[in-house]
Amino acid sequence: MRNLLLVAKLDIKESTRSKWFFVYLLVFGGLMALFFITGITDSVVMGFTGLSRLLLVYMQVTIVILPIFILITTVKSISGDRESAILEYMLSFPVALRDYYWGKMLGRFVIVFVPVMIALVIGVLWGLFKGGELPWKVLIVYSLFLFSLCALFLGIAFFISTIVKSHDVALGASFVVWILMLAFIDIALIGLMLANRWNDDFIIALALLNPLEVFRVGAISLFDPELTVMGPVAYFLLDTFGHKLFLFYAVFYPLVLGALFAFAGFWVFRKRDLL
Repeated sequence: MRNLLLVAKLDIKESTRSKWFFVYLLVFGGLMALFFITGITDSVVMGFTGLSRLLLVYMQVTIVILPIFILITTVKSISGDRESAILEYMLSFPVALRDYYWGKMLGRFVIVFVPVMIALVIGVLWGLFKGGELPWKVLIVYSLFLFSLCALFLGIAFFISTIVKSHDVALGASFVVWILMLAFIDIALIGLMLANRWNDDFIIALALLNPLEVFRVGAISLFDPELTVMGPVAYFLLDTFGHKLFLFYAVFYPLVLGALFAFAGFWVFRKRDLL
């Protein structure tokens, strides 16, 4: 455990010195500042006001930006160390493969999750300062959504980083994963349904296998429990899951999927030629 924490601490220090981390902070901190300047907490859109409106907009931003930031900055964790011979240097010390792998993942999780939560907390504090009411339930569940989403894409990124040896290939694979998940939120599935006359229930069930779609629908259901903005699809979701069960699914499905990818990556990392 001591070596694991030391590896995590080392990864955190290395990440905070890199340029991408400051870009990461600037993106989320700058977006939150932009929300303040544009007066989102004072606006009323489709019945959403104050902090609810702020959290809704923040959700739309994180669903696009957060996954790709995690992927492109994390896929080089192991593949980059392998190419630069840092992995060989680290393994020359009495550090177990388990401690190295999970320590890297723990350190990177802190780096990608904490700035997102800090930006969210700042937004909430600003909303309270402006006289808004704090939606505790929405804030807590949405924080769990962010935790789950970060864990998912970290697991995918570490899996990619262990199965490829080239940093460039890892970056290309991460872009493919991100684009496919975004495409299968709506565009590709609608095209399949129209072109092949597939059953509507099958298309919706297929969409719910996409963790980004699950995150999006779960976040929307926090602000709109009846899912009125989704039209007829809402009847299928609410009749099949119900509101509370779907929130549970939206939190734990990406988390379990991320854990499976992380353990698969560790298995590959332990079995393959490390250098």
